[in-house]
Amino acid sequence: MQKPQRIVVLRLSAMGDVAMTVPVLLAMRRLYPEVELISLSRKRFFPILQHIPGITLIEAAVNEQHKSILGLRRLAKEINEYQPDAIADLHNVLRTKILRLFLGGLSKAVIDKGRKEKKRLVNDPHFFQPLPTTFERYQRVFEDLGLPVHVAMSDVLSRQAIPQKAHSLIGDHECRWIGLAPFAAHDAKALSLQKAKELVAAIMNIDNVKVLLFGGGAAEAKELELVAGTMSNVFNMAGRMSFKEELQLLSNLDAMVSMDSGNGHLAAMYGIPVITIWGNTHPHAGFAPFLQPEENQITPNLEQFPLIPTSIYGNKVPKGYEKVMDTVDCDRVVERLKELLF
Repeated sequence: MQKPQRIVVLRLSAMGDVAMTVPVLLAMRRLYPEVELISLSRKRFFPILQHIPGITLIEAAVNEQHKSILGLRRLAKEINEYQPDAIADLHNVLRTKILRLFLGGLSKAVIDKGRKEKKRLVNDPHFFQPLPTTFERYQRVFEDLGLPVHVAMSDVLSRQAIPQKAHSLIGDHECRWIGLAPFAAHDAKALSLQKAKELVAAIMNIDNVKVLLFGGGAAEAKELELVAGTMSNVFNMAGRMSFKEELQLLSNLDAMVSMDSGNGHLAAMYGIPVITIWGNTHPHAGFAPFLQPEENQITPNLEQFPLIPTSIYGNKVPKGYEKVMDTVDCDRVVERLKELLF
């Protein structure tokens, strides 16, 4: 099999999944510098990908000119202008399936999302075991194209310059910066407002730290204001900076505490230590942030909640599991933070 020299990589969303492509694409650049990578994604995710050396970015404007079948045909023509010889589909959704049809004649490899084994992990209590990680699934796509990939600890992005706006909001980096993203797309993966306040108060017992709160959207920004309250050295960063500036700031954290959500993956792609607090989902499904050890995975008591994971994405909550996140042991999080920081 002739190795491809110009690969179109398809991963349109979501934010965390796009972030998880970064270590694998960095490994591709390290192992195969002669292979050109062309990444197709939504424009709002370009800041995640733009610092990968030598990468070419193509916008998938799926709500505008690339909407509908005709729009995807137009997009396929735009992709063909780059003369690719292979497609690595890391998404495998309807849009990318249609694009693969329009891009006929190219070598193609498609991610195996492991839907059957993930369904079994949720439904079969006797099948509680780690599944292949998302990174491993991405790697297998390139292996199917004849390009074996093995990510290394060095396959992370370099820290960026701290944006001036961050300095004006939180001051200089004279003490340890701890990021906290207490919310998520589904309530089953998010801390309650009260629990988030409790966790912040516990973290502030660590000497010489500032807590930077991260979140997305106006509703979360308002809740984070309540979390920060009047505590000194606790700063709500949501809505204060551009996404590019947020990434620059994230890259300079000393540690990140996140739920099972995108912010943990964004921090991990810069090599930041990430503690993940899991609720009704579980790291066995393969979505833990890049190179984060088991000690960084804070999971509920499975004897108390034996049905976990109740779903893969946190969107299904059986009766009695609505308040799993309220059982988080804040002291356990703080002790792990101390181990990482000192």
